[in-house]
Amino acid sequence: MDSESLHYSLDLAAGNGLTLSSEQRAALQTSLVILKRNYKFSRVLFWGKILGIKCDYFIAQGVEDDEMKNKKSLYSLNCMDWHLLPPATESMIADVALAAQGRFTGDPSHEYEHTETRIKGEGDDATEEEVTVKVNEASRLATAVSNIDKDASVVPRGAFTKSPSGKVQTNRSFGGLDPIEAAKLRNYLHFREPVNLKKKSILEMSHLNPAIDFLDPLSEDNPKGGKTPSPLSRRARGEQVHLDASNSG
Repeated sequence: MDSESLHYSLDLAAGNGLTLSSEQRAALQTSLVILKRNYKFSRVLFWGKILGIKCDYFIAQGVEDDEMKNKKSLYSLNCMDWHLLPPATESMIADVALAAQGRFTGDPSHEYEHTETRIKGEGDDATEEEVTVKVNEASRLATAVSNIDKDASVVPRGAFTKSPSGKVQTNRSFGGLDPIEAAKLRNYLHFREPVNLKKKSILEMSHLNPAIDFLDPLSEDNPKGGKTPSPLSRRARGEQVHLDASNSG
């Protein structure tokens, strides 16, 4: 939620019973303005809160001219003092998956540790080697924010535009989806680097508007462990399906 409309947005999200106190709201409205100025962000978003045992983590994200590039995530324990999170690299994600278990403690310096025995070499030269993986909670927090963004950061189609130069910006003329279009899953997009879009054929790409259809729609999601939708089930959802006659019996 945009920091400039934070109070209104928090009221809309309060229906689930999890919200912020009036003191936390007041602190955020002040500190996010300072955060935007100090880091020279074009926009600051309040990402949410991750619960911890000792303290909770409040997460904010700052973006520059391009909404998808150089996005920075920050955390605070008191809604006033903000600290940058490191970028979630592939090696960090792997280490966190291996070592971090249980709930967040609320201490960013807390260290998780995992030790395992690995076989090094082959045949008669094989030896056992004890490997210890250590990762702090700040890295775990960065990984959690990155993973949630990849899976759950969703925007309506048309809310963002991509210029011919590749810059992604908010669409100031976007007024929301009408009720009919809002009921269609294909009009909601993952706000991350596209994966499925790169696999589309030239014919499929010709039906898309490159200015607004540069992200993966939720209608193309295939849940982990699920099966790829058959052509008939895709057609039933109203998708355009091309069958290869050379593969038909």
